[in-house]
Amino acid sequence: MRKGIYECVRCGYREVRDSTEPMLEGSCPKCGGDMILVGYTDETSEAPQETPTVQTSPPPELEALLSQFYVLSFVESDGNVHVFEVKEILENNFERVLVGLERFGYWGALKKRQGKVLLFVFPAGEVKPDNPWLPWLFLLTTILTTFFSGYVLAQTYIATLDHYSLPGLRNPYLIALSFSVSVMAIIGTHELGHKIAAAYHGVKATMPYFIPFPFSLIGTLGAVIRIKSPLPTRNAAIDLGVSGPIAGFLVAVPVTLIGLKMSIVVPPSLVPQQSGGVYFGTNLLFELLMRSVLRTPSDYVVFLHPVAVAGWVGILVTFLNLIPVAQLDGGHVLRAFISERAHRYITLFVAFLLFGLGYLWSGWFIWGLLVLFIGMAGNPGALDEVSPISKSRILLALVALLIFLLTATPRPLWST
Repeated sequence: MRKGIYECVRCGYREVRDSTEPMLEGSCPKCGGDMILVGYTDETSEAPQETPTVQTSPPPELEALLSQFYVLSFVESDGNVHVFEVKEILENNFERVLVGLERFGYWGALKKRQGKVLLFVFPAGEVKPDNPWLPWLFLLTTILTTFFSGYVLAQTYIATLDHYSLPGLRNPYLIALSFSVSVMAIIGTHELGHKIAAAYHGVKATMPYFIPFPFSLIGTLGAVIRIKSPLPTRNAAIDLGVSGPIAGFLVAVPVTLIGLKMSIVVPPSLVPQQSGGVYFGTNLLFELLMRSVLRTPSDYVVFLHPVAVAGWVGILVTFLNLIPVAQLDGGHVLRAFISERAHRYITLFVAFLLFGLGYLWSGWFIWGLLVLFIGMAGNPGALDEVSPISKSRILLALVALLIFLLTATPRPLWST
């Protein structure tokens, strides 16, 4: 496992850390300054793989490049980290600045420090190529596990049809296939949204890795895309944060509507009182969808079709990803508006809030631990924290907030 060699831009303190982020704000243990990535080392050896070349001034070609984008003055160099004070910004699109820097093997970070705008230029991190076949292996495995879970749900659904002598499709294989396709479409669209947003902003990211979870309710733990290069701007951070949840949400809603139309609705007097049933928690959105489709009294019992279960899962996944903490999708959106320190405090607060919600659903204990674990790495935010957030991105963030409130599910599952 590769570790990063970090150096403080203020006091020059250097240490090896379990991170490869380009900049760790305010993390110097000596002076509280920013730590810049200047090299790498192996887990088995503290000797750096690439020893930074000490320079007293930046290369002339680098200064010539930067003069196309800024009116600036050189401040200092420490190792391969060059610091400039920006007097005037000529190029408002920081992504174009990064494209130019990457041609010389550099990344940059635009920060405000003590009333000044500083540009930090440092060696670009290594971006390793993707494994070409592993994502496909995980995809095929997840299709099988979701199909199996759909088959189990189909058996329960068919048994309910038989119990109440109701008409309906009783082919468990077709029902299982419809469930698997629905789940994979929602999760796949979510990750595709992230992938498109990353490509649009020039952020390097892996292919989606679907996570199979056999012998479970839905057969998967979702999917992940690993970001392999830093987010260039706050606009890009918002785009990457909202793109997945909004894309998945747009698929989950029609899937839910279709599934609800095929669900079984029974008067409470016909439902025997028995233990062992699994109940799905609700939220504002799911309540609205049920009332618009089923149009039955609120005390009626609804046995969800497996496709409706897939839609419900998609809505829940949207909510969970939009929790504004750590490096979840919602966390990237919130980090674009606040400092890393404030974001860390909010992450800790939400983690303990989830522990408190554990009395409603035991799964919140696991989520609280997960938030604490991934929150330890913090969220470094965008490289450019000086350029303003566009109005369109503020609108997108508000849309994401609305979806978060509509899909909030305090008690997702319980059994009797």
